[in-house]
Amino acid sequence: MDKKPFVTLEKLREIERTYPTPFHLYDEKGIRENAVRLKQAFAWNKGFKEYFAVKATPNPFLLKIFKEMGCGTDCSSMTELMMSKACGFKGHDIMFSSNDTPLEEFAYAEKLGAIINLDDITHIECLEQTLGYIPETISCRFNPGGLFKISNDIMDNPGESKYGLTTEQMFEAFQLLKAKGAKSFGIHSFLASNTVTNEYYPMLAKLLFELAVKLKEETGVHITFVNLSGGIGIPYCPDQEPNDITAIGEGVRRAYEEVLVPAGMDDVAIYTELGRFMMGPYGALITKAIHEKHTYKEYVGVDACAVNLMRPAMYGAYHHITVMGKEDAPCDHMYDVTGSLCENNDKFAIDRMLPEVEKGDLLFIHDTGAHGYAMGYNYNGKLKSAELLLKEDGSVELIRRAETPRDYFATFDFCDILKAFDERG
Repeated sequence: MDKKPFVTLEKLREIERTYPTPFHLYDEKGIRENAVRLKQAFAWNKGFKEYFAVKATPNPFLLKIFKEMGCGTDCSSMTELMMSKACGFKGHDIMFSSNDTPLEEFAYAEKLGAIINLDDITHIECLEQTLGYIPETISCRFNPGGLFKISNDIMDNPGESKYGLTTEQMFEAFQLLKAKGAKSFGIHSFLASNTVTNEYYPMLAKLLFELAVKLKEETGVHITFVNLSGGIGIPYCPDQEPNDITAIGEGVRRAYEEVLVPAGMDDVAIYTELGRFMMGPYGALITKAIHEKHTYKEYVGVDACAVNLMRPAMYGAYHHITVMGKEDAPCDHMYDVTGSLCENNDKFAIDRMLPEVEKGDLLFIHDTGAHGYAMGYNYNGKLKSAELLLKEDGSVELIRRAETPRDYFATFDFCDILKAFDERG
């Protein structure tokens, strides 16, 4: 099985005449269709809402698409809150899930009417001191500790995670929050990242539903929502089976019917905070081969680098690569595909079997729609690329221009040390 690009070589050649490589390209049709599938999978829950994880792809043009699809936003910082506000999100359409949170960010989240999700029991006092009160609607992030396993496979290690409250702290926190005036409560948890299994969400849901029942019984609080957060992954490798969101939604429904309904809690809303699942497969980094090198290995040098996509350098993450126009050619050449940073880990692929790559070929690096552009940086003075949206009608819209040297030097505008600077150097 192979991955298919969502755009043709002819279309890319047309695009690059206006927008030179490298650039991130997003597929509007795929984004919208996927959002519909998610909504249908959880349609059995009247209060269901997806809060798109802004951190995954913080672009207002994309946020407005999700707003049109009935989603909210999941924010973790002041600027993400500001972007959400600018895009028309307000009130409980915003979830503020932060950690080690600056107090001014609590204040701004409350000003917007966002649901605040507390990461630590000590944040109750911080929040009250900042606002002068506790909001009527409040949420707490749960960390059960230990290892999280599915079918004896270790998925992650919550016990080593910096996030969330312990079981005992959840009960203490809910009692304290209730005493301070909170009336509507939520539970949030994130136990594993990028799971490619239909079992994760149902298992997490059952764990949180059981906790919700106990919290209600022992503290008397009114739990109005359970936030399953993110964790539903995507198949970066061609031989991986993708998650079936319909099966996942059905698994959560069964857990809901088994645990919450008998406890008289059939009004609890289900929330999700998906980023990678919502955007990952619907973005690609388009880059051009500009050099070839023959030393101890065979190298293809491209005009993108880890500034444009950090995941392979940072995590050793796999991203599939299609050499456009050579989809049917045999993959009989082994290459390291590299960028130009002064770091040896600046590689999009190592020992990757590809068709013969020639200078000028366009490479489609798959699954960069989430945590691609967002993780970019400016090491070596490299500039971030443009972001483009391939619209449903086949047209292309610029949704973020490429950085220029003037952007790079902008934070020196308080002094005249670079007064001689101009775009031509």
